[in-house]
Amino acid sequence: MKMISVGKNSTLLFVPFLNLMALIAERAGFVPIRVGGNSQDTATLVDSLPDDQVLAKDKGDSSNPTETPELIFTPDIIYMLNNASSLVDIKWYLGIPMNDTTNLRLGIAEVAEAVLGDKLLGLQLGNEPDLYAGHLHRANTYSPFDYFGEFGVVVDAIGNNSNIPVRNNLVAPSVATGPWRPEDVWNTGFIPAYQNVLGVLSVEHYPDDNCAAAFPGAGFGPPKDPQAVFTNYLNHTSGINIVQPYLNSSAIAQSVGKPFVMMETNTASCGGFPGVSDSFGSALWGLDYGLQMAYSNFSSALLHVGGTDDTYNPFTPPPTNQSEFHQWSVAPLFYSALVMAEVLGDTNTSQVIDLQANNANIYTPAYAIYEQGNLARVALFNYLTDPSGGSSYTASISIGGGQSGQPNGNPAQVTVKYLLAPSVSEKDNVTWAGQTFGGQLSSDGRLQGTYTPQTVQCDQNANVCNVQVPAPGFALVFLTDDALKESTPASTATFATTVLTKTMNTATLDPAVVATSNGESGSNREHLASTSKKSAGSAGVAAVLAPSVAVLVSVLAGVAVLSEVVRKA
Repeated sequence: MKMISVGKNSTLLFVPFLNLMALIAERAGFVPIRVGGNSQDTATLVDSLPDDQVLAKDKGDSSNPTETPELIFTPDIIYMLNNASSLVDIKWYLGIPMNDTTNLRLGIAEVAEAVLGDKLLGLQLGNEPDLYAGHLHRANTYSPFDYFGEFGVVVDAIGNNSNIPVRNNLVAPSVATGPWRPEDVWNTGFIPAYQNVLGVLSVEHYPDDNCAAAFPGAGFGPPKDPQAVFTNYLNHTSGINIVQPYLNSSAIAQSVGKPFVMMETNTASCGGFPGVSDSFGSALWGLDYGLQMAYSNFSSALLHVGGTDDTYNPFTPPPTNQSEFHQWSVAPLFYSALVMAEVLGDTNTSQVIDLQANNANIYTPAYAIYEQGNLARVALFNYLTDPSGGSSYTASISIGGGQSGQPNGNPAQVTVKYLLAPSVSEKDNVTWAGQTFGGQLSSDGRLQGTYTPQTVQCDQNANVCNVQVPAPGFALVFLTDDALKESTPASTATFATTVLTKTMNTATLDPAVVATSNGESGSNREHLASTSKKSAGSAGVAAVLAPSVAVLVSVLAGVAVLSEVVRKA
C-alpha cells in the first residue's frame, strides 16, 4: 500500500483511511497492512529531508521496466504508521531494502521495531526476487541459490545488530511465480536453513497484467483489451486456477508451522484494467478468490493499493489539487475486503469449504464457513447479470437430516446480507446490506444509508432454508445469532477532524439555489469588494460576509480529510 494513503505525516492522518480501516478492524479483529512493493528494495531511511518533507522520490535512477523511482523517507513515516495504529488496530508489514547486500541499510528495521513494537507483523526480505533479473536489478544468471545466499547475508547482519532485537519475523521469499516457482526456493534448503528467523512464508501473484498499456514501449507487447479479459474474472475457475500452483507450498507451510501469506495480489499488475478492476465484477471475483485461498490454507492475503491513476485500488484519495472539495473514491473491490471480514469473523477459528455447489456450476459457487467445528455461515455467489431476474436462483440450505445420519439442524430463520449492484460492470451503485460508500470522490470512509439485513423464514419440518441470490449478487447467510453478532459491530468508531486545507477561495453551493438565483441585487452593490486576501476593500465588508462564512466553515469541518494526531516520541 502507498504510504500517502495513510496521511501526510505523523501529525496529519487521513480520516477516510481511518474510517475504512475501522470498519474492517471491528469485524476482523485487526487489519494487516503491508507498506512496500517494488520501491522497498531501493528505499532509504534518512534523518531528515529539505523543507520538512517526510517522503521524496528520486526518478533519476528508475532504470527498470516499471519505472519505479527510488524512495527516500524519514522516521516520521514510521511514527505516522504508529499513530494510525493508536487509533485503529492496524498491524504493519514493512520491507528491508535488498538492492545492495554489500552495503545494507537496516535503519528501517531498527526504527520500525523501536517505534511500532508489537504493531510490526514482520519485515519482508526480498520483493519478487524472481523478477530481479528481468527488472535489471540483478544479472541474468540470478537464481534461487543466489537469493538464498543474499538472504543469509542479511540474516547474519540482523543477528549482529543489537538495535534489531526481534530475530524471527522475516517474511520470504515472496516470489511472483514468474521465472521461479516457490518450490525452486524450497529446493535450495531455504526453510530448514532459515526456519528460526522466518515468521511468514510468502508469495505474490497477479492473474494478469496491464503493463503494455501502462508502460508502452517497455517490451510488454501490444496492449490488452480490458473487455476481452473481463470474462476471465466472472467465474469460479479464476480463483481455483490462481491458487492451484500454491497448494503444495501451503501444505509445506503447515508442516513447518508457518503462516502462508499472499503478500501482494489484485486483478492485474501495473494498475489493473479500466472497467474491470474497478467494477462490481471485481468485488465478486475478490470474494471468491479470497475464499478459495482460505479453503486452500492461506493464512491471509493483501490487496495492492497503488497511485491515484491505478484502477485496481480498493480506495483512492482525490488528486491533491482537488482535496479541498472532493472526498475519497471507494471502489467495489473494497467491499470484498469488508464482506470477507464478516464472512470469516474475528474468532480466528474459521474453516472454509468449497461446496462445489449446483453441480460445480462456475457461475454460482458457494462456500460453507465453520467456526469451532460448527456451521456458522454460507456464502452464495451469482456472477450472471440479468435485469429480468431470470438468472436469479434459490439456494436450498439444509443442515443435517436426510442421508447425513444427523438430526435436522435448520434454525427457524436465518439472516441474509446481500452485496448487490445492477450489473457486473457497475462501478458506483454498490450496496452491502443496503448501505454504500457512494460514488466517485464522495466518501469519507463511512457507510451511508439504512442497514437492511433480510430475515428468511425456514421450513423446519422439511429442514430447508430457501435463500434467493440475485443476478448479479452475493448473499451471506448467517445461521446463528452468534455468527451474526460476531460479524456485525454494535457501533462503529469514526474519526472527526480539527484541520482544514485551503479554506480560502473555497465555496460549496446547492445546485438548486444556483438554478433559481437571479444574481446580485443592485441594492447590495455598495457592499461589494475584492475577494483577494488583504486587498483594498476586503476588510470593509467583513461584517456582511461573516455569517455566511461561518456556515461554510462549519460544513467543511465535518468533511475535511485531515485529522490531527499527537506525534509519539
